[in-house]
Amino acid sequence: MTDPVELDVSGAVSGSGSAPQRLYHQSIAGCLDGRIGAHGLDSATLARWLDKTAAPLVKLKTAYADGSLPLLRLPREDADIVAAEAALKKLSAGAKMIIFLGIGGSSLGGQTLAQLGGWNIPGGADAEQRKRPRTRFYDNLDASTLALAFEGIDLASTRFVVTSKSGGTSETLTQALAALQAIDAAGLGARSAELFLGITEPARPGVRNGLRDLFSSRGIPMLDHPTAIGGRYSALTVVGLIPAMARGLDPRALRAGADAVLQQALAAPHPSASAPAVGAALAVALAREKAIKVIAFMSYADRLQRLGAWYVQLWAESLGKGGQGTTPLGCLGPLDQHSQLQLFMDGPREHALTVLRVKNAESGPVIDPKLAKIAGLDVMAGRTVGELVAAQAQAVPEALSRAGRPVRTIDIERLDATALGGLMMHFMIETILAGWLMDLDPFDQPAVELAKVLTRERLSK
Repeated sequence: MTDPVELDVSGAVSGSGSAPQRLYHQSIAGCLDGRIGAHGLDSATLARWLDKTAAPLVKLKTAYADGSLPLLRLPREDADIVAAEAALKKLSAGAKMIIFLGIGGSSLGGQTLAQLGGWNIPGGADAEQRKRPRTRFYDNLDASTLALAFEGIDLASTRFVVTSKSGGTSETLTQALAALQAIDAAGLGARSAELFLGITEPARPGVRNGLRDLFSSRGIPMLDHPTAIGGRYSALTVVGLIPAMARGLDPRALRAGADAVLQQALAAPHPSASAPAVGAALAVALAREKAIKVIAFMSYADRLQRLGAWYVQLWAESLGKGGQGTTPLGCLGPLDQHSQLQLFMDGPREHALTVLRVKNAESGPVIDPKLAKIAGLDVMAGRTVGELVAAQAQAVPEALSRAGRPVRTIDIERLDATALGGLMMHFMIETILAGWLMDLDPFDQPAVELAKVLTRERLSK
């Protein structure tokens, strides 16, 4: 059996023809008793939970082989990428801004990918990205925000991408209606087909799709949302790829990274040889054996901040059922070292952390020794900002370990599209396997559906 404590995941860079790069390295040493004492899992307990994960892993392999889980076949598809590229090129003609409208899984995946391209990071865009249309996401329905959303912008050079899998999400339809009304008021209604793009499920006999009906009435082009891939798992479909490409990311590199992680899982003779399978076994074991209730997801890179938000929905909505599940918490280091670390280290023993670190100690400004001395920060004299962040990213897991708090680390060799695609597939597989290990369906969300029904009932009254 492969040693599950330290695992490398490698994958080929899309189109490079070069040797595979190491995408990331996962270590669970900080969750074991050899590192954190009695509050960690012992080797026998870990082995037992890994053995229990064998059946879910076989189920995953079967789903790939018979095609019953389309998500697993997605990384090697290309036709939808070609269609998305053509749609985005047409939409972008003459555009200065692209506004993405959608809720939850229809937006968080796209935000995660777009952030790698500098979105929502002040000054984060490179020279090529600054030549592209600006991107803006509205992922929450707030009356005041929506009232101001379309004021002060040139609607003639603004484009809208509206995403709703079912086509019936009240919040998204409301956003779309408000946007259409805004362009009508500006005298641009005749250009609706040029200014809008919709993403929703294909038309099906007897099934109402409000977004498709609305956009078809104006001749607005549509891309098909895969019917068998739910919103929180849709990041690597056209839902996420359109925002990614709008920021200049290579969609095929994203999928190449995802495929590398998937293929390693499919080839694993035992869960111990697959990083996401080990992660699933670890998460469930910590909850069942050590009463862990909260999984904190701390990324040491601004470009991974929305990955945490996407992960929170993925984990919470997939596994919070039937009285089961752990609470996911998105954090950003060093920021949240100063706001939440005290709780993680010295609060109730119900937290486990996943720390994502990026190899970039050599990056950032080099601090002038004279200024550092004046500021009383001699340790930074002649050092890069990246060295400080790297030191913190090493020190925090060590401090957590000394406090007997479980912490998993994931070290990313180079944060690019291939690595990000791999990480997102890792967490999707990890979530699916954890759900099956808990005897849950990781793909439904009955409580969310009930809330939607009750909302419509209240409005109808």
